[in-house]
Amino acid sequence: MTQTAPLTAPAPAAGHRPSAARRALRALAILACVPYISLKVVWVAGGRLGIPAGSVLLEHPRMMVIANAVSVVADVLVVALALLLTQAWGRRFPAWLLALPMWAATGLLAPIMTGYPAQLAVALLSGDEKAAAPAEPFLDEWVFGVVYGGFILQGLALGTLFALYARDRWGRLWRGRLGELSARTSGPGARALAVAGAVVALVPATLHLLWATGSTTGLSARLIAERDSDDHVLEATRLVFLLVAVVLTLLLVLRRPARLRVRTTLVLAWTASGAAGCWGAYLSLVALLPDPDPAKQVPGLVQLSYAGDMITGFLLAACVAAFLKKSAALRRRSAEA
Repeated sequence: MTQTAPLTAPAPAAGHRPSAARRALRALAILACVPYISLKVVWVAGGRLGIPAGSVLLEHPRMMVIANAVSVVADVLVVALALLLTQAWGRRFPAWLLALPMWAATGLLAPIMTGYPAQLAVALLSGDEKAAAPAEPFLDEWVFGVVYGGFILQGLALGTLFALYARDRWGRLWRGRLGELSARTSGPGARALAVAGAVVALVPATLHLLWATGSTTGLSARLIAERDSDDHVLEATRLVFLLVAVVLTLLLVLRRPARLRVRTTLVLAWTASGAAGCWGAYLSLVALLPDPDPAKQVPGLVQLSYAGDMITGFLLAACVAAFLKKSAALRRRSAEA
């Protein structure tokens, strides 16, 4: 009987030491968390570093403490993931328990890694110095550079570590091209999820397109007054991630075009579905927080766009998860044959 290569690489020995490159990436991911965590700890403790007098952030001190404490926990999770991805015990960690936080981290960081540099580039080229910035102060300008710069470094380091980890542990699941996949990797359930996600995406995609191109449909007077080039870039970024999630997930389940690499398709579907789903969920939660000032409440169409992003992202992520689960099962049966 012909021997088939195992589904995953053998687990490293207990004394396994990660390469110098992985140790450097781990250190970079952890160090990149320090500025953000430090600021949040200061704010939780009552400090106002980087918060100007009269900032809207100071209007709800209790809510700010809770939100900042949650943010600290989220960034500590990045540190935990960086350790997990570079330790021998991390190779034995349950796949589903690792995939969920990595999907969320990828989804939350990817739009920042692309959107923030795009906003800086547009501001530089257009000369827009935030003339339409909110009348109410928010944060000192340097805070955005420090925090978003740290997020970009986190994303680069953690993303590279996860790519190396996934290649070592599950690389066989996405070798080859779409045309070589078995029809059983994307059954009717996965196709139904992909189509449902595409249909739901029509609403938020339309709204993002309108707002990215200058329309003020569904926006409150306050949001209209505060709009600047950053808002247009932000809406365009959300639209791109939403479209990439829908298109690449559909290509994955349809296994077309045949020559497209499975790895490329899967990575883009994974990242874009996370961006749509996780940011949609986060913004939906923020929009639901009570605010006594009616002028500051999030308009219904804006909330609808958040909910549409969230539902689309979750549906498409479920489709990707079903594909990976089925692929793993088929590989396992092939190895046992």
